[in-house]
Amino acid sequence: MVKMRMNGLYALSLVVMMGTAPAVAHTPLCSCYDNGDGTILCEGGFSDGSSAAGVKMRVVGSDGSTILEGKMSDGSEFEFKKPKGDFKVIFDAGPGHDVEIPSSKIAK
Repeated sequence: MVKMRMNGLYALSLVVMMGTAPAVAHTPLCSCYDNGDGTILCEGGFSDGSSAAGVKMRVVGSDGSTILEGKMSDGSEFEFKKPKGDFKVIFDAGPGHDVEIPSSKIAK
């Protein structure tokens, strides 16, 4: 059983390294944290190690209205004042490359 898993992992590694599975190699990643001082910090990137600098960020209220728009910094970070009520953060790196984080899932 272990031998089969290792072979499967080896095969997956080869596929990713050869670039035949771009969806696996370029998955968007974003996490947000409540700083405890009235601000939220989000960090982003891609599974292949690419920077998220310049990626569009949006903070959207529970009614769907945009509260704030911005971009990831050169350090792949986005910090903003925490809105009142429920909201979600959207990491928007283009079609098929977005991550939505509801305020209820933001780590404290």
